[in-house]
Amino acid sequence: MASGGNDWSHEADEARGLDKYVHLCFRSNHPMEWVARQEKRITDSIFLQIHPEVLYYDGVGFTDDVSNKAGVQMHSIKEARGFIDFEVLFTRTNWRDPGVKTRLDQAEKCEVLVPNHIPLDLIRNIPNG
Repeated sequence: MASGGNDWSHEADEARGLDKYVHLCFRSNHPMEWVARQEKRITDSIFLQIHPEVLYYDGVGFTDDVSNKAGVQMHSIKEARGFIDFEVLFTRTNWRDPGVKTRLDQAEKCEVLVPNHIPLDLIRNIPNG
């Protein structure tokens, strides 16, 4: 298993206290995962499916961009409902439309930050071996 983050990313996470969270994305891709594959820090990605129950755990935070990017703040689930574009993430939209594609690109950067760990019984597709 290899971490997708580079040294700068790990240092930024530690400086902001984000290293104490499990970082989740909403879809089976994330811009930082793409960068890690391009830089050959990882070769194969496995996206685990997490039960939505974790969204309501105490201390869960949401960001409107990559969480360790300068100026990005953590928000509550109530606040996240106002800025995460769930329509473009989870409904049929025309991703070939430039405006819709821009919305999708931004929404894919949003993160869910779960404190400490995710219980195994909430991970739906743990790979064997």
